[in-house]
Amino acid sequence: MSDKDIAIKLEGVSKLYRIGVREKIQDSLGATIIDILKSPMSNYRKYRSLYKFDDVELESSEDYRSLVCADIIWALKNVSFSVAHGEVLGIIGKNGAGKSTLLKILSKITAPTRGQVTIRGRVASLLEVGTGFHQELTGRENVYLNGTILGMRKKEVDRKFDEIIEFSGVERFLDTPVKRYSSGMRVRLAFAVAAQLEPEILIIDEVLAVGDAVFQKKCLNKMESVSSQGRTVLFVSHNMQAIARLCPRAVLLDGGCLMQDGRASQVLSTYMHSGSGTTALREWTDLQNAPGDEVVRLRAVRVRDESGHVMETIDIRHRFAIEMEYDVLESGHLLMPNFNLFNSEGVHVFTTLDQDPKWRKVSRPQGRYVSTVWIEENLMAEGAFFVCAALMTPHPYIPHIYERDVVTFHVVDSLEGGSARGDWPGEIEGVMRPLLRWDTHYDTDVARRPATN
Repeated sequence: MSDKDIAIKLEGVSKLYRIGVREKIQDSLGATIIDILKSPMSNYRKYRSLYKFDDVELESSEDYRSLVCADIIWALKNVSFSVAHGEVLGIIGKNGAGKSTLLKILSKITAPTRGQVTIRGRVASLLEVGTGFHQELTGRENVYLNGTILGMRKKEVDRKFDEIIEFSGVERFLDTPVKRYSSGMRVRLAFAVAAQLEPEILIIDEVLAVGDAVFQKKCLNKMESVSSQGRTVLFVSHNMQAIARLCPRAVLLDGGCLMQDGRASQVLSTYMHSGSGTTALREWTDLQNAPGDEVVRLRAVRVRDESGHVMETIDIRHRFAIEMEYDVLESGHLLMPNFNLFNSEGVHVFTTLDQDPKWRKVSRPQGRYVSTVWIEENLMAEGAFFVCAALMTPHPYIPHIYERDVVTFHVVDSLEGGSARGDWPGEIEGVMRPLLRWDTHYDTDVARRPATN
């Protein structure tokens, strides 16, 4: 890829921050007075230390990733990658991985401590949707105010005003002060303004975490439209389904380091595996540290075959079980174990609730329980699946346990026959792959009848 094809290029980008440390409290009046007299100089040193790192030998340390100080943290560590013009790149990682810091550097909100960033094109950032809204102004006035903050001219806002209002869905309350809006209405109006930006490079940070389900779908469709127009898009989200849908390529950050850069499906699979430990068995031997509350505690979750063996790899043609072992500590509660299954793209495949007739509407006495659900053969598709184990009281609803990505397993298929694959050797898409009954009727009389023009 030549330089003229590159919209964004990062070379060894690192960002160092100074974090707070606990101040020493003097135990005598004399020492306290001396501290007060010294405070102007000490306050100046504290302020200067936020921006100067004279005590950290950045240039002399080759392996500065391992540099450890009590009051500093590397938010980014030697991150390098390029983004081509018109490319849509997903950026994923756990909270604290450095995603937001990276976007702030690309948006020129902050400068890197080390490294170089090259950007070719006009940049617009959607990092904090709704920044600049004034509570006392009406929705109409805030559209113009927010549009100006985001870099739009008044004529641009005038031209797109009707489209902004239609997208937001708050036309009835347009001349009402924003302080009377619900949080969802404010977010819808703010994103509607930001969605009308027409930059060459668009940087988006977790906009799909806000709003109701209908509006999130609307935002996703808008972003898909933007990406199809040939603009360069950097998209940060914890919504794996949105990343998989919008981004052909993704990068994975962890602890400020670039862990993986490649096809979105491969990077998403790595990320999902890293959170669960890629194991089909989780156990808690210490009751006090086990997930749960004073009513119930989780002891184990496992994926096993019909013989009782823990299985990380499941043949699509065989049924298998997911089971939850738990201790009921307090009698007299109606309890409902349940599992939620997600695939490697973050799609919620299905939820299954305990349907054992022996315990429906029956309170459970103290003791050890093992609740098992059986997944029939030829139901799941190939790929990695992640299990969330939950246990609740349904009426009134009280969640006792919710342990996400507690175990994981892989479903595999083969060409040996007996599955929904049949004789097809290629990839089969979908989150489910049921073996369904097909019937084909052959009319012999029609086949023998001569063709007519």
